[in-house]
Amino acid sequence: MANERPVGLSTGGPPETVMPTPPESLLSALAAATTRDDVASAVGRFPTWSLAWAALGDVGRDDLERYAAYRVGYHRGLDQLRRSGWKGHGPVPWEHEPNRGFLRALNALGRAAAGIHEDAEAERCSTFLRDSSATAADLLR
Repeated sequence: MANERPVGLSTGGPPETVMPTPPESLLSALAAATTRDDVASAVGRFPTWSLAWAALGDVGRDDLERYAAYRVGYHRGLDQLRRSGWKGHGPVPWEHEPNRGFLRALNALGRAAAGIHEDAEAERCSTFLRDSSATAADLLR
């Protein structure tokens, strides 16, 4: 597929998955957001983008609201990954900037899960993040 770059032949692993680039209008709306309501408005205009939901989680009012926003961002990211050819496993490189919304949501979902004592979910997210992108796991600690 056009959105996949094969990994080195010697690795024998699945291809890296790269997600589509978010619309410039979403990026602009998030960059201009100065309040939680501004971020929520951007999510309302772009509800299929994990980057928007990750940003909403970042300004959540409490652990449960953050958890809910990050969970939606995670699932929206899974939808985009599948549309980009992802088969449920394999690299989702941090180095490809459009993947970062999903990876941020996944990492933050794990942190939020730990915050509400959902320990099994927190561990699953941590493992999934490291399996998807060791770079993201290291950078987002």
